Amino acid sequence: MKIICLCKFVPDVDNFKYDYEKNVLVRENVKLILNPDDACALAFALRIKEKYKDTFVEIVSMAPLSIIPYLEDLLRRNVDKATLISDRLYAGSDTYVTSKIIARYLEDEEYDFILTGTHSLDGDTAHIPSQIAELLQIAQLSNIVKVYEESLDNDSIVVQVDCEKNTTKYEIALPCVLSIGKESKYKLPFIKYKDLELDVKDRILVLSNEELGFSENEVGLEGSLTKVNRTYTKEFLKKEKVTVHNDDEGIEVVYKFLKDKGFV
Repeated sequence: MKIICLCKFVPDVDNFKYDYEKNVLVRENVKLILNPDDACALAFALRIKEKYKDTFVEIVSMAPLSIIPYLEDLLRRNVDKATLISDRLYAGSDTYVTSKIIARYLEDEEYDFILTGTHSLDGDTAHIPSQIAELLQIAQLSNIVKVYEESLDNDSIVVQVDCEKNTTKYEIALPCVLSIGKESKYKLPFIKYKDLELDVKDRILVLSNEELGFSENEVGLEGSLTKVNRTYTKEFLKKEKVTVHNDDEGIEVVYKFLKDKGFV
């Protein structure tokens, strides 16, 4: 069995710095993390690899060369191969162009199914999984919270999808694109101690436009068809921090806070 996981590295929005005077995000030295939904998708793939030893897991990412250390980190978790699509021509590509670029690589690959996250922290359009599936002419489902592993022995796969007010089971023919949400609770394994310094560079394939063959006007800003109707700046309010001591006065402050919030 071969599983391809699409992975995106995004700014760690839970630990960002914010300039409240200028009302802007401080982007210098921003730490990147694997997009949470993508992490759940990859966690499921590695779970299957643990259960079915002949499973081959490949991760595919479109990003600058600077993310190679992050790919190495994932390879040390028992991923078999990483493919990085990287070219300066692709800078500024919208979801439409990004989908075309990734799909061009995937169209010549063999796989049983493709895993992605449902959403990304830095965009949240959820366009790319469905657009890639459309370009590859295969089926796709989003908001998956559970995959029934016992169904993998068939030519189809059974999944459970979060449909807002309820969950629904679907059976989908292989090959397909399965988009998993972080509500699935699949957890990425830690790197084993013996693999912390493992040299995995020989398992990384870097592809540029020289291999994929797009013309300049098909990619980047020039090839992007998305037209933004309106943008706005979200304002963050600075929260005051209250420090209390472990004494009667501190306990009273905490109790009053919890009571005002309706917790007690």
